[in-house]
This record gives sequence, structure tokens and C-alpha cells, in this order.
Amino acid sequence: TAYGSPIHRGHRPSRDAECVRRLRDAGAIVLGKTVTTEFAVYSPGKTRNPRDASRTPGGSSSGSAAAVADAMVPVALGSQTAGSIIRPASYCGVIGYKPTYGLLPLEGVHPLAPSLDTLGLFARWLEDIPPVISALSRAPAMPIRSRRPRLGLCRTEAWPRAAPQTQELIEKTAKALGARDVELGPSFTGLIDAQIAIMGAEAVESLRGEPQSELSGKLREFLREGARVPPERLTAAREQAERCRRELDCLFDDLDALLTPATTGEAPEGLGATGDPVFCRIWTLLGVPCLSLPVLTGPAGLPIGLQIVARRRSDDALLSAAAWIDHQIR
Repeated sequence: TAYGSPIHRGHRPSRDAECVRRLRDAGAIVLGKTVTTEFAVYSPGKTRNPRDASRTPGGSSSGSAAAVADAMVPVALGSQTAGSIIRPASYCGVIGYKPTYGLLPLEGVHPLAPSLDTLGLFARWLEDIPPVISALSRAPAMPIRSRRPRLGLCRTEAWPRAAPQTQELIEKTAKALGARDVELGPSFTGLIDAQIAIMGAEAVESLRGEPQSELSGKLREFLREGARVPPERLTAAREQAERCRRELDCLFDDLDALLTPATTGEAPEGLGATGDPVFCRIWTLLGVPCLSLPVLTGPAGLPIGLQIVARRRSDDALLSAAAWIDHQIR
């Protein structure tokens, strides 16, 4: 409720956000709030990673991931505009689920980039996700069918950013699961930059009313970059995203899910930053459901998430693929 900013320290909303209200209506016991980064962007709070307190828990939903990893709660809410669910889930070794864009209500959640902002969950067990999503979406619980999915390994243009050990882990796991190599078409080139442009430009509008002098230097620089995005670049980025959504829909005619890294590697050392969201950006822009499954271990013995991606509005297929993969690996 303070948005990770001293500007709103002590802020008490007059009513619950819609997601909280729906959970309470379903009988959920809300134990408390967790820490987020400043306006769900860069500057981290005091949250430590339960797997290694000297390393970042990720962000922006750092407190939610850490609370689930430390067994304080079985499920926690988070939001993703770039990689704010998938990344901390990977670093903290829990399940992170970003649903299809628009599936869950955002009323009462402070916007950052409205065309990207997505409400999601952290959980310890896959089986806990469907009843919570049912309460939040007011729809029947999605069935989890642990049957063999048609899988593809999708490296994306971010692949060189992954640590060599991460690349090896992902390729070895994909091969063991029977995934075939899948390449995205030329339309997807530059899609990471398109997400950055859209996120920055929309964040400028969302945070325009905040006293700029009280924002962190990192956030001010982020907003300055967003303000430099010309209208024609923003239009082109949105048009590219829409083309890629259509192409990706066609790709899923022959696949149930894609496998790709959740992060470049294990949680980075230090608490001054929250890691790189590069492996999450395009999927958030495309609005597809994604899940980070904590089934890989890096060279330092810390978790690395396997990111699973499914077709838009096929969240049930995503959860079913995750259940099958979890059973095969664990």
C-alpha cells in the first residue's frame, strides 16, 4: 500500500484492492503485506533471499517470493510488468505464475504500465494455484491434467545473456523432456526493446503525479528514458507486439508449451539491484501465461527456474504442462 516508496509511507487505502476483496470473500486469511521495490520498478527494499541472505530475492515482488520461500505463507500475490513474478520466483526457488494478461483484476493496484501490468501468484505447490485463481477470476477452477505435453525449446534473442551453466541446464532438461527446438520468426527481433519502450512511456504517465524530487535516482533516470520515446516509436512497438501475438498463436497450433530460461542464472550477489528481467520481457509484452518452475540448480547450489510459456488464454494448458514436467524431473 506504500508502493515501495517513502512518498506513500503510512498510506492506508480506504478499501481493499479488488483482488484482496475477492480472496477475503472466498474465505482467505490475509496475513499481511509484503515488500515491493519502488513503484514496482528498480530500487529494492530490505527483503533478503531466504536461499542465501547475501543475494537479491529479485523484484519487484521480492517480499512475496521470499515469504513463500520461507514458508511464511503458502501463496502470495505479485504483479509483473517486465519480470517481477518470474524472476523472484526463480531466485527464491518457488513457483511463480503470471497469468494471461487481463485474467485477474487490477482495480486498486497502482498502475505502472497498464498495457503490461499483470496480477499473479507465488506458491509452493502447483495444486494451490487453481483454487486461488478461481477465487480471483470468479471462474471455475482450472483442471490440472498431468499428461505429456508437446514441448518446444525457445532460446529467444536473449539467449546469449544467460550464463553458460544456465544454457547447459536448460538444453539438457529440454532434451530429457523431449522438447524440439523452436525458433521465433524475424518479426520477434527487437521485441525486447519494444517492451522497454512501451513500459517506459506508460510509466511516465502513471507516475506523472508523484513528486519527482522524492523518487530515487534510478527511477528518475528510467522515467527520463521513457519520456524520450517518440510517439512513432511507441506506435511501432505496439504494432510489432500485435503482429507477434498473432504469430505466436499460430506457433502454438503444434505445441502446448515452450521452455525457456526464467533468469540468466542464480540470484546475483548483493542487495543493491534485483537482477535482469531479460528472459521475461517479451512474454509479458505478448500477454501469454508463464510459470517459473523451481526444478533446476545452479553451480552455487541455488535455484534456477525453468520458465514455461503457453498460448494466450490457455492457462490450464500451462498448469498441466508444469505438472507433467514437475513429475518428470522431481
